Amino acid sequence: MVLVGYFSAKQKDFESLMTSAAQELAARGAHVVVQIVQRRGVSDGGVQKMSLPYSSRTLLSYGKVREVAQACDQANADAVIFIASLTERQQRVLTATLGRPAVSLSDALATD
Repeated sequence: MVLVGYFSAKQKDFESLMTSAAQELAARGAHVVVQIVQRRGVSDGGVQKMSLPYSSRTLLSYGKVREVAQACDQANADAVIFIASLTERQQRVLTATLGRPAVSLSDALATD
């Protein structure tokens, strides 16, 4: 599966959060093949919007969604796990766009 993290620029420990999430999933038998991070507020103009998603439909920027889709196809991933919580709409849109289930980490861990 592909693990996706969405973090503000203020979140300095995002790498350890990604590692921790991958370890939690691995402990439950999942195999994380790719990790992708989207950071908000790193570039000029993004600081004022750090707490907001890039897109209310997908959480991520358009280019990052394409990157995730490409990584999924190349790795033949069966699911995409987002560290951030997803709304039902985001989950539906991302699942349709990526062609595989897209769920939040909390939902994935709750199903076991």
